[in-house]
Amino acid sequence: MESGTVQNVNPSDSGETAGSLGRDEPKKMTREDWRKKKELEEQRKLGNAPAEVDEEGKDINPHIPQYISSVPWYIDPSKRPTLKHQRPQPEKGKQFSLIGDWYKKGVQESPMVIKYRRGACENCGALTHVRKDCMERPRKVGAKYTAINIAADEHPQPILALDYDGKRDRWNGYDSEEHMRIVEEYSKVDVAKRTLKAQKLQEELASGKLVDYANSSRSQWGEDHNSGDKDNSEDEDEDKYADDVDMPGQNFDSKRRITVRNLRIREDIAKYLRNLDPNSAYYDPKTRAMRENPYSNTGRNTDEVGYAGDNFVRYTGDTVRMAQTQLFAWEAYEKGSEVHLQADPTKLEVLHQSFKVKKEEFEKQQKGSILEKYGGQEHLNVPPRELLLAQTEDYVEYSRHGAVLKGQEKAVIKSKYEEDVLISNHIAVWGSYWKDGKWGYKCCHAFMKTSYCTGEAGKQIAEDDDSSYLPEIPESNQEAFESIPKTLVEIHKEKLKADKKKKKKHRKSHGSESEEEDAKKKEKLNKALVAEEARLKHVELLLQIDERKRGYNSMYETKEPTEEEMEAYRMKRQRPEDPMASFLGQ
Repeated sequence: MESGTVQNVNPSDSGETAGSLGRDEPKKMTREDWRKKKELEEQRKLGNAPAEVDEEGKDINPHIPQYISSVPWYIDPSKRPTLKHQRPQPEKGKQFSLIGDWYKKGVQESPMVIKYRRGACENCGALTHVRKDCMERPRKVGAKYTAINIAADEHPQPILALDYDGKRDRWNGYDSEEHMRIVEEYSKVDVAKRTLKAQKLQEELASGKLVDYANSSRSQWGEDHNSGDKDNSEDEDEDKYADDVDMPGQNFDSKRRITVRNLRIREDIAKYLRNLDPNSAYYDPKTRAMRENPYSNTGRNTDEVGYAGDNFVRYTGDTVRMAQTQLFAWEAYEKGSEVHLQADPTKLEVLHQSFKVKKEEFEKQQKGSILEKYGGQEHLNVPPRELLLAQTEDYVEYSRHGAVLKGQEKAVIKSKYEEDVLISNHIAVWGSYWKDGKWGYKCCHAFMKTSYCTGEAGKQIAEDDDSSYLPEIPESNQEAFESIPKTLVEIHKEKLKADKKKKKKHRKSHGSESEEEDAKKKEKLNKALVAEEARLKHVELLLQIDERKRGYNSMYETKEPTEEEMEAYRMKRQRPEDPMASFLGQ
């Protein structure tokens, strides 16, 4: 039935239905009202008309369908469109605990109980739990029978119903009074330190030590530095945390995502280009660090190279001295001295130097007193143990290539004489040439050390002299020379020469033998091919005969096929996957 039409309804029927439901059905809208309603909805969706308001004064989204926003007519047709029935109902919502609710710790402050109560714990006597939930050590005889040392009752704990955020709240049950107690404790310690410092200053003023220190600092640094101008206690407290401040040149730039200290000058050689050997020092591209020495495998000393690794830079120069000074400052601060490396470096340096002098004097005095009391000065004036025993306990571990992995490598022993010294126009050193038990120069074959270099002419003259004055060796001397036992090196060289001669003879004879072997192999292969063809023909004949008329193969001899038979089988074997297999018999 279309909208706008009117149905003929029996009044008696309508009265019965109205009485049965108790509510009237909504009236039908006319076609004009329906059109106006649709236009208003379109205007609301476009934003040209104000949104519809529910009974609570809240705007209703025009894009929400009507079957969601409108209240069903069989519930209450007089109500305006609303979303209240879509929201969680307060009477059905779960009640959660408040933010201040938490478990109460400790026991109740009540008078001490001296008599066991019915229903209390049989072990300790507390009324708030039973024996199986008791956290006290099990007694040999429970409080139920002795009525001695009955424990106090705990506080009744509430049943907390926490929501999602309450279960995950890290500050749940936090007591701010506990923090205030910690603050008060630290403030008392600070006050005690200040009073102790004031007493110490008064004692130094009374003894005159502070005046002497001020006069010495004026004479060292000049009268321009007024020692009387001192910071107050608040500034001194701020100086304690100067170590946490970033040093200049080490700030992190979030835009460039790099640290400033890692930048290098363009003219500097990159660390990974100093030694291209892959087995050299490891370079970390993320931190741009190369901790080990890249020239460790080259045999060059650290003094000869321009870069010996980050660890060498870190543990050389003033870095070690700075670290020692910082360590002294920490130890002095723990013992009560108000010194700081960044706040007052001059005072720290003076204290450190005086501490070193006093320490050395104390060690000398202690050593002298021990020697004076027990003796043994002669045992201290002995040479090192390495010179006495010619050995040390220094552990050194080498790699397969000869590089030092652990320990310290022994220093290379250098000659005490001058090396690579060229004299008298020679281009080689004296001793670079040796002949007939005499040393000479390699450049001119001269055997006189003070001679002048003659170059190639001198070599030619020396060769002519050797060829013209060759002495004839008598037969008796030759026999005596042959009777001299040979060394292992000479025997090895003779064996090598004999092996070379045998290989040459074998190569000459191997050419003719290889041709004969090839001919024999071809002949054997031809015989195997003929036998394979005969076998295939025999197989075809057997396949044509009925199975019941075939003979038995019980007397067939089985043996391992030869290489020629296997080669013939491969050559004659038919392959059905071969596209040219059908043309073989043609």
